[in-house]
This record gives sequence, structure tokens and C-alpha cells, in this order.
Amino acid sequence: MSNAQTAHKESMRDDMAEDVEETAPSRIDWSTIWIPMSLIVGAFLVAFYLPMESERFTNAILESLSLVKWYAQEHVLLCLVPAFFIAGAISCFVSQAAVMRYLGPTANKVLAYGVASVSGSILAVCSCTVLPLFAGIWKRGAGLGPALAFLYSGPAINILAIVLTARILGLPLGIARAVGAILFSIVIGLLMHFFFLREEEEKVQAAMHLPSVEVERPLWQNVVYFSTMIGLLISATWGKPSEPVGFWNAVFQIKWWLTGAFAVGLGIEFIVWFRVKAIKVVFAGIIVAALAFLFPHEPLISFSAGIIALTILITTTRGETEDWFIATWGFTRQITPLLLGGVMVAGLLLGRPGSEGLIPSQWVSGLVGGNSFGANFFSAIVGAFMYFATLTEVPILQGLIGSGMGQGPALSLLLAGPALSLPNMLVIRSVMGTRKTAVFVCLVVIMSTLCGMIFGHYFV
Repeated sequence: MSNAQTAHKESMRDDMAEDVEETAPSRIDWSTIWIPMSLIVGAFLVAFYLPMESERFTNAILESLSLVKWYAQEHVLLCLVPAFFIAGAISCFVSQAAVMRYLGPTANKVLAYGVASVSGSILAVCSCTVLPLFAGIWKRGAGLGPALAFLYSGPAINILAIVLTARILGLPLGIARAVGAILFSIVIGLLMHFFFLREEEEKVQAAMHLPSVEVERPLWQNVVYFSTMIGLLISATWGKPSEPVGFWNAVFQIKWWLTGAFAVGLGIEFIVWFRVKAIKVVFAGIIVAALAFLFPHEPLISFSAGIIALTILITTTRGETEDWFIATWGFTRQITPLLLGGVMVAGLLLGRPGSEGLIPSQWVSGLVGGNSFGANFFSAIVGAFMYFATLTEVPILQGLIGSGMGQGPALSLLLAGPALSLPNMLVIRSVMGTRKTAVFVCLVVIMSTLCGMIFGHYFV
């Protein structure tokens, strides 16, 4: 073959290779480029057009940061951190068999929902503080229905909040809130179990093939141990009552003494059951007690020192306490960024009680008058996305009712508000997924709206 023919064939092969390269599918995944690029461009445009000359916008930014600061000071140390430790303890020291027995998909429905609603109602916590506890029992195998009944009942079926509602907003509204919240926790849990029945059955089948988990201590020790930690959480977060008399006020006056007593009990349990060296526990207790007496009007100082001491004690003791801390850190890492981000966004949009965000409060008060479907639905939506600390919903509603809010929308907000919030939704989604979270939120909003309309029809 001549050199010319050989060159011609090589040229044809090169042309064919180029054609194949042009028609072959691209090996570049453009979604990995366009999505981040769109986010960067969007962030640039937001920064470029920030309305810094708008007084409302700058005030909303300040309110957002103020709400995050208030949340960090009032809730992170006293509420969230103890809840993280309790959730970590649940995942380490409570056997999956016990959770499945009492709260699992195949558990007796009366027992499961009864335990979930009662155990949730004894905690006077907000919609964010109950999240680590919910995540703990969910990951240990609790059924979707009982887990969500617990999630709702924690902040909604708060005995102190219900009593305060009845005394300030009227007995009918207080009774309606109590009855509605109890029914909600059960009905929503049952509906969620029904909607995701196939997944619940798959969970049961998977649990049947899991090996049994060895638990180092008997049930009664776990009961005492968890009771001590829950007692410490409740006493540390006990809110100041509206009137300086009565039983609730008496408990408030000695709340830090009660907190100290539970802390001493926890230290004894560490020595006896967790094999923590007594000298370390005693030394930590002396430091915390000294700070409590040196700064009696700044209880957060000694409480923070107690948290640091607890962390050091369980991380420097070999064995199950290390697993406890790792589980606690896992919940902290998953939940805290979403909560703080959600609180910041909620403050930016709606502000704090008595302050303005981007959404004017006149719009809210003007849309919740009367007892129409729109008023109740809007009230439920606002309540679902706005963040309410424990007991703060009552004075907020007192002001809204004074501005013309109807009784029905007031109940809608009471039923949706304490149990949900934007930070709450973000964390629930990270725990159980977008679809379940969306259905749960929709159920709460719809049922709150319907209950508000029924109540407003009879109580104008």
C-alpha cells in the first residue's frame, strides 16, 4: 500500500473519531456546576441589592440578631444542652427492645400513645427543646405515631401553660386548649402511622432481625437515672409565674436549690453506677457550688460550669460514658445549626414579641379578626412558623385579642404555635425526611384551623 493511501486512511479514522467525540454524551455533570453557580449568583444579587437604606429592613436585622442572642442566653444552656445529654443517654442506655415494646409500631396503641402523651406533657419545654428527645426515641425504634405524639405533646400539653391560658385568656379558651392538644397528639400520631403504614411495617420487619442489645444496668437504675436528669431539666427551666403567690411561685423561688439537689443526685449516680472516680465528682461539685455562692444572681455561671464539669467527667472516664458523650455530640451537631438558623430567619420575618420584623404586625392583627376560615387558617400558619418560647404565647395572644383577634383564631394559634416553629420544622426534616415533615406540619395547621373555627362558632 502506498504512503498516500495510508495517509488517507489515517485521516478518515481521525475524522470518524472526532465525529464520535462530538456525538458521545458529555462526561461532565453540569448540575454540579450550575447549581452552585446559581447559588453564588443569587447570593451576590442579594448582597448587591440589600435595602440598607430601609429602616424596617435594618430593624428586622437587629431583631433577628436580638432573638438569636435571647435564645442563646435563655434556652441553649438551660434547655437544649440538658436535652442533648438526655437524648444521648436514651440512645446509649435505653434498649431498642424496650422502645419497640412500649412505643414501637406493633405496641399496644393505648399503651404507646398513652406513654408518649404523658411523657411529653411532664416536660415544660418549647418546640425546640423537645427535638433532641424526639430524635432519641425515634432513632431507638419508636413508631412514627407515638414519636410524633410525644413531639407534639411536649410543648403543647404543658400544664402550667394551660393553667396560665385559663387564668389570663379565659376559662373556655384554657379548656379548649387542653382538650384540643390532648386530642391532637393522639389523632395526628394515628394519622401519621396510617399515612406511612408501609414504612412502619418495614421498620418492624427490620427490627425483628436485629441482634439483642446488652444493657449493663437494670431497668430500675435507668428509671432513677433518667428521672434525675429530667428533674434537673425541669427545675432549671422553671419559668416565673404571672403572680408572686401560690404553689408555682413557691417552686420558682427554690428552683436553683432543686436544680442543685438533682445535680448532687446525678453525681452520686456517676460514682456508683458509671464508675466515675469520686475525687473528680467531688472536686467538680465544689467548684460549681463555689460559683453558685459567689454569683448568686448569675445562676448561668454555675450552671455553665456544671455542664463543663459533666462533659469532662464523662469524657475522661472509659467505657459507656464515652459512648454517651459521642451520641450527645451527634445530636448537638445535627440540631444546633438548624435551630439557630431557623430562629434567625423567624426573627427577621416576624421579629420578637412587641417588636417588628419584615412582616408588619398590623398585617397579622388585621387578618385574624372574626372567625372566618381565612382568619383561622392564617393564624394557624403564623403560629406554625413563628417561634414561641414556653409560656410566651399567652401574653402575645393577650395583646392580639386586645387588638381585635377572634377567639377562634386565638385557639388556632395556641394549638399550632407552641408545637411548631420554623426552627422546629428544619430539625424534624433532618431527622425523618421532607415528606413526613410536610405531612405532619399540614396536619397540625389543618386541625388547628378546624378546631379554631368550631370554637369560634360557639364562643364569640
